[in-house]
Amino acid sequence: HNLEMKHLPGADPELVLLSQQYKELERIPLSDMTREEINQLVRELGFYRKETPDAPVPEEFQFAPARPVPTLPLHQADGKTSDEHEEGAHPDL
Repeated sequence: HNLEMKHLPGADPELVLLSQQYKELERIPLSDMTREEINQLVRELGFYRKETPDAPVPEEFQFAPARPVPTLPLHQADGKTSDEHEEGAHPDL
């Protein structure tokens, strides 16, 4: 769930992690990894594997592997307190 595979002829295989806004967060090279190692990596990153392609995804995994928003310090560089920031406005999720 939430994983899309694209074959790019001539390109080295890599896993590209994107935010909900499609901002690139990280690139992980896969060339030197076995299929088993890649499957383990995907599990460790928190992706949910459905039993069948049309199986429902449990509610707690709908946005997986997104991680919780980190706790913000009381005062940010913009002078606002964490309570003044819009809920869900973290750019990496």
